[in-house]
Amino acid sequence: MDKFKEIRPIVLGIVTKENKILVSKGYDEVKDEVFYRCIGGGIEFLENSKEALKREFKEELNIDISVGEFLGIAENIFTYNGKDAHELILFYNVDIKKKDYKEIYHIVDDDCESDAMWIDIDKFINKELKIYPDEIFNYLK
Repeated sequence: MDKFKEIRPIVLGIVTKENKILVSKGYDEVKDEVFYRCIGGGIEFLENSKEALKREFKEELNIDISVGEFLGIAENIFTYNGKDAHELILFYNVDIKKKDYKEIYHIVDDDCESDAMWIDIDKFINKELKIYPDEIFNYLK
């Protein structure tokens, strides 16, 4: 699947602790913009969304998770690095075992490297930092 030519089904996990959310850091070179996004990724053919979310956390953070409540779905049409993209996103609450908590996780995904970290939710609410997609605000408490 070419994620810049087709509607891509993805799943994102919302993990929170002490008013912080676990997000990965991204950078759009064309917009010269740093942004953040919850952990997750594409749902493969014949894979249900909960299993896809577990797989993505295992691949990206090397941890097992418990998938909690289904929170909702959003359609996200956007431009990343000058390319148009279209996603249907399923959101779930996620729990991480205490033994798997780290302040920073190093992610290697599709030959790209980034970090995932805990960031205070208020920094996104107050627009100090950018989180995508905007629908995430429907699920931050």
